Amino acid sequence: MATIRPFRGLRYNLPNAADAAKLLAPPYDVVDTDMRASLAARSPNNCVHVILPEGAGDAKYERGAQEFRRLLQSGALLRDEQPGIYVYHQRFSAEGRSYTRKGFICLIELSSFGDGPVLPHERTLKGPKEDRLKLMRACSAHLELVFGMFADPERSWEAAVDGQLGAPVLEADFNGSHHRLFRVSDAGAIAALRELLAERSIYIADGHHRYETMCSFRSELERAGEVDADAARFGMIYLSNLNDPGLVVLPTHRIVHGVQGLDVAGTVASLNNIFSVERAPLPADAATLRAILKDAGAERAAFALSLPGSGEMTVLTLKRGFDPAQAGLGGLPPALQRLDVVLLHELVLDRGFGISREAQAAKTNIRYYKSSEAALALARAREPSDAQVVCFMNATPVEDVVAVCDSGEVMPQKSTFFYPKIPTGLTFHSLLPER
Repeated sequence: MATIRPFRGLRYNLPNAADAAKLLAPPYDVVDTDMRASLAARSPNNCVHVILPEGAGDAKYERGAQEFRRLLQSGALLRDEQPGIYVYHQRFSAEGRSYTRKGFICLIELSSFGDGPVLPHERTLKGPKEDRLKLMRACSAHLELVFGMFADPERSWEAAVDGQLGAPVLEADFNGSHHRLFRVSDAGAIAALRELLAERSIYIADGHHRYETMCSFRSELERAGEVDADAARFGMIYLSNLNDPGLVVLPTHRIVHGVQGLDVAGTVASLNNIFSVERAPLPADAATLRAILKDAGAERAAFALSLPGSGEMTVLTLKRGFDPAQAGLGGLPPALQRLDVVLLHELVLDRGFGISREAQAAKTNIRYYKSSEAALALARAREPSDAQVVCFMNATPVEDVVAVCDSGEVMPQKSTFFYPKIPTGLTFHSLLPER
């Protein structure tokens, strides 16, 4: 059972700190050097100065803490007087349609994966967790949101806060979405949310590394007997209904590069007893590509491979009567045996191309493209590049994500792309005593 509670969030003092659009930033792990420079130039108060601080080695974490303290001392950040939860609406467009995804920000009692109601669906890596832990230590705060989901077919959570929203405390157009944040402190509404979540599992959609980092920091403080260990028992999280019509999952395509002796034709031929194979011209646009893949994967797993510059792609669709045991996948849990992303990684990337699980985790020979347009452009390009194969994917359905979580297993990394990302800067949670 999930235990949530309200908190006194640290929020930007708007508009004194700057316009909200100048203060937000995408999650740290999608911000490259150029984007960081652009965000930093928007305002000295932009949160990128904290989440991606400048400096060499471990010195940068203290620099981030200094920036965080500056925001507090200057009044750019203020702590709300009363505990509350923060309802968050994100309006956006994807693949030609408009959506509004709704959810709320609160604190959740932290439990290690496998020991409580919070369930992962992807593997995590050591490096990013060490990086975020050092920053969390320096700042004594949860700076970035984890994105979790819960089942609520009746949309009861929305009924619980209906009539309590009032005027938004933050509203901005940022990074292609319209963002509205509402503060709710009504005791009845919060009690209803706590009761609802007490009966639910929480499925991590995005932010696996950030969630595990919060758990590690909590354990670290408990072992050290720190006075703020109790505060660290609860972590800041954004929760959305997995039955929300605004919940959108997009595909993440794979780009294979740097593999010696790569034999794509031989790999495809070796899979003829597992997949139906159809060769087709590369589509003219991403919408047509998505339609082809969606049609191929309507009933069974499907993906496509393209050699850049060839002008064509090979669509592989899992055959009827597929026997995972005969394909050497009998040891996998049923929730994984027929997923296209698992079949691609196990049968094509690992066995066919010789990219081991370790190399996949290290991204030694794989890059990930979230943009179908960019992946298609790379496949169509005739100029030489290091790309050897473009692997076009369908999005992983939410029900498959839930099934994997419930099984206790995980998918390969970058198996899902819940769109759009949740920005950093909506609210922060200080672990220091509330003074």
